[in-house]
Amino acid sequence: MEGIRRVLKKAQERFFPLPNVVGVGIGYKKTAQKRTDSLSVVVYVTQKEKHRDLAPTEIIPRSIDEVPTDVVEIGEVKLLTERRGKMRPAQPGISIGHRHITAGTFGALVRDSKTHEALILSNNHILANATDGQDGRAKIGDTILQPGPYDGGTGDDAIGVLQRFVPIHAELRIPECSVAKLAERVENRILNLVRPDYQVQFLKTETRGNLVDCALAKPLSPRLVNPEILEIGGIKGSGTMEPGMQVQKSGRTTGLTRGEVKTIATSLRVQIAPGSYALFTDQAVSNIKSAGGDSGSLVLDKDNKAVGLLFAGSEKFTIINQISNVLGQLDIVF
Repeated sequence: MEGIRRVLKKAQERFFPLPNVVGVGIGYKKTAQKRTDSLSVVVYVTQKEKHRDLAPTEIIPRSIDEVPTDVVEIGEVKLLTERRGKMRPAQPGISIGHRHITAGTFGALVRDSKTHEALILSNNHILANATDGQDGRAKIGDTILQPGPYDGGTGDDAIGVLQRFVPIHAELRIPECSVAKLAERVENRILNLVRPDYQVQFLKTETRGNLVDCALAKPLSPRLVNPEILEIGGIKGSGTMEPGMQVQKSGRTTGLTRGEVKTIATSLRVQIAPGSYALFTDQAVSNIKSAGGDSGSLVLDKDNKAVGLLFAGSEKFTIINQISNVLGQLDIVF
C-alpha cells in the first residue's frame, strides 16, 4: 500500500492540472462494470471524453509506474447544503414551507391558466399546513418561507404568500352540524356526572377521497424565483405515469433520485397527523427514493416531462399525485 500511495502522490501532481479532472484516489479497478482484484489509481472526471476529443497530454495513461489507472465519471462535486439554505433566486428542489410547518420542497414554478402569473407549486401540507379550509390551520395570504422554518427560515426569509390550495379531507372530522354539537354537549353533561375526566366528541366519517395534496404560493417578486429544477433543468411539458415508467425527482432531503413507477390508479390510506388518516385515490406508487422533507417535489420522466407531485411515502415506497389531477384542480399550466 505504501508503494501505491507514492504513485498516488505522483498522479495527483500530474493529473490535477488537467481539465475535467476533479479527483484522484486509490480503489479497485473496474472492467466491464465489474470490480477486479487490482488496486488502481482512480481518476475522477466531471465527464468522460473520447480520446479523439482530447489532446495527447490530456489522456490518462493506462498505468503509472506499473500501477493501473481507472477513469471514473463523477460529475461536479459540490457542498450539499444549498437545498436547505437560503437561495435567491430560489429554484425548485430546495427547502420551502408555510411558517407553521417544518420544511418541504419547492416543486415547480407554474403559471395561472387565467392570469398567467408565475406561482410556486408544492403540497397543501407544505404551503398550507395540511388544512381542510375550515380548521384555521392556514389562510390565504399566509407567509411562505424559503428555507422552511426547520431549516432556519424566519420572517426575513419570506419568499411569497399562500395563493390557493386544494383542501385535504380526513376520513374522520369534527362535524359542523348544530344537531351533532347539541347532542355532544348533552352527552358530556351526563358523562361528567360519573366520569368528569372523560369527554365525548362526535366525529363525522368523510366518504369522499382526495385526488391531490397541492397548493400554490405567489412570489413576492418574480425576480425571487427561477424555473430551472435543481440538478434536472427545465420542464418539457407534462405526461402521464404508467407502470414501469422511469421517473426522477429533485427534493430537499434526498436530492436527485430516480426510480420506477410500480402501480397507478392506486387508493391508499395516508396518515396526515398522528391518529388521523385521509383516503387518497388515483395515486401512483414508485420505488423512487424519498424521505421526510421531499414532499412537494415534482416528479418527471426521463425526458423531463412532469408526471406527478410527490407527497407521501413509507420506508419502501413513495406516493405521487398524477400531475394531470394537480394541474386541473389548481387550474395551472407549466
